[in-house]
Amino acid sequence: MNNRKTHPSDTHMISILMPTLVLVGWYLILNGHISPGGGFQGGAALAAVIISHYLITPTQNIDIKSLQSFEKYVFIILVLCASIYVLMGLTWQFPEWYEAYMITMNTLIGIKVFCGLSIVFLHFVPEDK
Repeated sequence: MNNRKTHPSDTHMISILMPTLVLVGWYLILNGHISPGGGFQGGAALAAVIISHYLITPTQNIDIKSLQSFEKYVFIILVLCASIYVLMGLTWQFPEWYEAYMITMNTLIGIKVFCGLSIVFLHFVPEDK
């Protein structure tokens, strides 16, 4: 059992910070096609939401196994999208689809990074007994 108490001002500040982190994370993911690395940074910002939530309520109420399964499905979709786009020659046939393709790939990468970093964090969190 975790007896750690959080100060009310910490709880208030983190409750303000969490929606901001969600907005920043999705902004980075959706606008990352303009500059390199949008999916990774956005996924890391979204994973900070899980860490912030744990700082407010130090309980592990997320099922790690289902999060790992979801991450694997996202990875399969990511590889299939990239393979289909490149192997079918859509790069040269439809160059106007490039921006939509990059936004889709950044979104999938961001979700995968979010899941991966959340899983790593949750593995280090002690379970309540």
